Amino acid sequence: MTKILIVEDEPAIAAMIREILKLSDYSSDICNNGPDALQAVCTTDYDLILLDVMLPGMDGFEIMDAIRDFGFPVIFLTAKQGLEDKVRGLRAGADDYIVKPFEAMELTARIEAVLRRKNQIDASYHYRNIEYQEDSHRVLLDGKAVHMTPKEFELFGFFLKNQGLVISREKLFESIWGYRSEGESRTVDAHINQLRKKLGLQNELLTVPRLGYRLIRIKS
Repeated sequence: MTKILIVEDEPAIAAMIREILKLSDYSSDICNNGPDALQAVCTTDYDLILLDVMLPGMDGFEIMDAIRDFGFPVIFLTAKQGLEDKVRGLRAGADDYIVKPFEAMELTARIEAVLRRKNQIDASYHYRNIEYQEDSHRVLLDGKAVHMTPKEFELFGFFLKNQGLVISREKLFESIWGYRSEGESRTVDAHINQLRKKLGLQNELLTVPRLGYRLIRIKS
């Protein structure tokens, strides 16, 4: 199981991040200050580190300097929005830089992207009897190819990467069709119905009244 270190001095934020990671089946440890984080990195083999910038004891940039040679992927999580701070973090060796506040979907997508670049995540996803081959744009059901339109393929991939999360129709439309739109719920609903029909997801791809849709998370 992928193991992630959360370095965050605000307990509520650290707890929220841990819950987001649980939804993606990531295990995690939490450190709320710089020295403890440095000790944890020296004693535990992590797959990725989520590192706040403003920390007691040592700030995130100092920690990054100290662990650069360890080779751990690092994503900075910070309230600092200035371009200068972002450039400093990336030049220090971080793999990504996320400004607070952020959405759960953004965090999990960024984590996945970093891990993929580090060759730690396969581009093929499995959901029960379904295989989603991202690179080759194929979906297999019980080993047989399923014909899907490009938008259906993107939509199913979006749900796979955000299992367990309730996603609004507006968010789905913006993420898949690429622009904000009011009154396009019928388009989303139609594509959801096609996914259910083609992949047999009537009991897994759920409608959440007044909120949107949720693909039930399953254990990998």
